[in-house]
Amino acid sequence: MSAGFEEFTRAATRGATRGAPELPKLDQIAVLGGGADARLLAALCLAEGAEVTLFSAYGAELSLLAQSSGISLRGEGPVGTYQVDRDGPSVRTTAELDAAVSGAQVIFLTGPIHKQRTYAMVLADHLSDGQVLVLAPGRSLGAVETAWLLRIGGCVADVTLVEVQGLPYWFRSEGAGLTLSQAAPMAAATLPRGRDEVLQALSTYLPNLQKVDSVLASGFNDLSAAVEIPALILGGTAMGTGGPNVPMGGVPLEDNQTFASLIGPDQKEVIRGLADERRRIAAAFGVRKLPETEHWVSVFAGSERGSGARPIPDQQWSRSMMRDGVLGSLVPLVSAGELAGIPSPLTSSLITMSDRILGADIAAAGRRLETIGITAGDVDQARRIFDTIVTGAS
Repeated sequence: MSAGFEEFTRAATRGATRGAPELPKLDQIAVLGGGADARLLAALCLAEGAEVTLFSAYGAELSLLAQSSGISLRGEGPVGTYQVDRDGPSVRTTAELDAAVSGAQVIFLTGPIHKQRTYAMVLADHLSDGQVLVLAPGRSLGAVETAWLLRIGGCVADVTLVEVQGLPYWFRSEGAGLTLSQAAPMAAATLPRGRDEVLQALSTYLPNLQKVDSVLASGFNDLSAAVEIPALILGGTAMGTGGPNVPMGGVPLEDNQTFASLIGPDQKEVIRGLADERRRIAAAFGVRKLPETEHWVSVFAGSERGSGARPIPDQQWSRSMMRDGVLGSLVPLVSAGELAGIPSPLTSSLITMSDRILGADIAAAGRRLETIGITAGDVDQARRIFDTIVTGAS
């Protein structure tokens, strides 16, 4: 471990050595971002009686909310319309970051990975002891990367980072409104490890949190890209699909046009190979007991129809999912495998195909261990570094 990284780990886990802070009820919420995921989180928190401020630096996102009657939730979950910038219980919006996070007990970092990274850097000198930062989804090693960026930005506050692998609901966005479908339980962990009371308090807003041992375990539980990208790009007559059979010339019923319907036996075989690579690399880092592939697919693809069904994204959203999948799920795995001496040819191939489709070297900006402070010579040293980070050992 380099001297610089040793200094980082001591700073990043400062709170763990003093014992977990006693947190009050987490009812002062800041949501950073104005996208559909941010609107969902704001509405879910307001539904539970929290005071919610939503920050966005984009005028179009704030205008959409200002011109609407509120954030309307339909389908499953807390159905209703949640007011924005009105008298009484209401989501308050602002374009001033310091106004959003000052006094907030919980800060949700939403949007794609490049936005989460920007928020981490900008937040560094705005944070106070005891605040909780939530990445949902954090994908693989999102909390570790955020801690690293906060320290680079000069943060000295004792904060708790929470990495969650998904939101409580799948959603389809229509204007400022959202149609919801219940999502499966998602792996979640805190950095530093052991702040279980934070997860318990957050479960009011994120009821599908499923506690795992550490952010390292949470990261290896992230099979999102290995499910999503094959479903989105592997189609055509050479490969089957899921869902009910449709006669020639027929049109699938709308209720059967779900994300899970994109995954047939052939796509599942590819996903199984990707899952096997993740398990082998995870085992080298001491993470075992990962889900069976069938269960993993159901978590990230949703149900085939009805309750729990995940909508099929449009092209723009699909490409965003692919970018984040490469940056935050596939590249970290390949990087960890390289350090452990374990090849991951199928995962590497998926990265190459995604880069080609997106027309850019997305992988170059991915979360590699060495770019988030894990400068280890071998897997044993890397495991010691991760132990230092997640436990607060000095």
